[in-house]
Amino acid sequence: MGRRYLITGGAGFIGSNLIRYLLEDDATNQVTNLDALTYAGVPTTVAELDGYPGHRFVKGDIRDIGLVNELMPGHDVVVHFAAESHVDRSIGSPADFVETNVTGTHVLLEAARAHDVGRFIQVSTDEVYGSIATGFASEGALLCPSSPYSASKAGADLLALSCHVTYGQDVVVTRCTNNFGPYQFPEKIISFFITTLLEGGRVPLYGDGLNERDWLHVTDHCAALQILVEAGEPGEIYNIGANNQVTNITLTRSILAALGLDESRIDYVEDRPGHDRRYAVDSSKVRALGWQPERAFGERLLETIDWYRSRDDWWRPLLAGSGR
Repeated sequence: MGRRYLITGGAGFIGSNLIRYLLEDDATNQVTNLDALTYAGVPTTVAELDGYPGHRFVKGDIRDIGLVNELMPGHDVVVHFAAESHVDRSIGSPADFVETNVTGTHVLLEAARAHDVGRFIQVSTDEVYGSIATGFASEGALLCPSSPYSASKAGADLLALSCHVTYGQDVVVTRCTNNFGPYQFPEKIISFFITTLLEGGRVPLYGDGLNERDWLHVTDHCAALQILVEAGEPGEIYNIGANNQVTNITLTRSILAALGLDESRIDYVEDRPGHDRRYAVDSSKVRALGWQPERAFGERLLETIDWYRSRDDWWRPLLAGSGR
């Protein structure tokens, strides 16, 4: 017998991929997809998800107390993705990030407790740990966010964990490294660089290009989340990472090579404020539950490039309103 999921932000990148993953894994699963359809929530993605009989879309804001309490009853699990998530945007408009990422999470937690939802998955980010010069951050590492985005996510994580301690809510917090794959709005480095280059443009690389990130394919993230829905311990934090640190310049060169282009297409630009040098997490805790990435980064990157090549019907319309 399937579960009844309330997934917030399910018209976005990771949320929509999780919905597909869950509904293809078990046709008896049912998903209510709550998304405000801000710029990164794509109506075309929703239309595709509506092809699954277990999918129900509701347009709405997670800060809407009345709507959230109307939707919450009857669900077994909340998986909370909905967030303002772009670091550059957070620097210019931090208030939006606090409102959505902290206040919105509070509204959802209150409703989940009021309506006895069995499990609340707070999907967070490795950016809450800040820059990790060497080694790997464990779940108990000091939180040291460097941007309004990561600070708002850290605040939401602490709020969720406090609900477990104070009220006994079944809360699990996940902190994942950088995701890539299909259906990612073309603003993050991989999707942005691929689509820019496919359009014949040049790509901007911050600073010296040596900032380092751990890249995880979105499907592997979904597999980890499914395991944590089933086997995560209440009140615990789980890092999810590929142990695949890649510098931005190496990543850019890989994308250029796959597209048959050279480094003349790179523009080196001034580094952004508070740009963390390196992210790296210790994911041994979730790996002990039987999870690991399915395939190598290079293979997944080529697969992702091929997806954007073949699905310009999905991403080109998004560029009209993006300022590109």
